[in-house]
Amino acid sequence: MSEPTDCIVLRGIAAEAIVGVYDFERDQTRPVPIDLTLWCDLRAAAASDDVAETIDYDGVTQTVHQVCATLQPALIETLAGTIATRLLGDARIRAVTVTVHKPGAVAGVEDIAVRLHRSQAEHP
Repeated sequence: MSEPTDCIVLRGIAAEAIVGVYDFERDQTRPVPIDLTLWCDLRAAAASDDVAETIDYDGVTQTVHQVCATLQPALIETLAGTIATRLLGDARIRAVTVTVHKPGAVAGVEDIAVRLHRSQAEHP
């Protein structure tokens, strides 16, 4: 099955997480803004104007916050991968692109980010 061309984009999810490899990064949460692109078939929602036919944006955002609150990984790569796996638990989401930002992670660099793309074909 080819990837759908329809997508839902959530930009700037204001998440916080304990993430990092250094001791000082493990003491408290830090902002990790997250962007998502959810690849899905939106034809039914577009035709019906029925919220039940689309992805629950609030539910997606809650999933991101829950992963960020509980995972506490060393790497933002792990955080992004876990978010992708959780979101792909909804079979209507055929693929997801997750970008996790870690502003201020490196002195003199405004933002560091990891972007990954995962699909149902790769989902166990």
